Amino acid sequence: MLAIKLQRIGKKHQAMYRLIVGEKRDKLNGSQVEDLGWYNPHTKKSQFNGTRVTHWVKMGAQPTDTVSALLKKAGVVI
Repeated sequence: MLAIKLQRIGKKHQAMYRLIVGEKRDKLNGSQVEDLGWYNPHTKKSQFNGTRVTHWVKMGAQPTDTVSALLKKAGVVI
């Protein structure tokens, strides 16, 4: 089952997250199907590709709880 989830990138104590589509049970640094954007928790900035997010949701990918909250805050309709 596909999921839209966050993948941690960045240095130690300087975390950034990449929004990806991947298999729900894969490890976080495992393979990914598509990169949909990024989120920086330190500055609270984010950039998501809204059209691709809605495409993957229509295809059956389910966002995690954290991702759905971030997408609602960014104004991407799920």
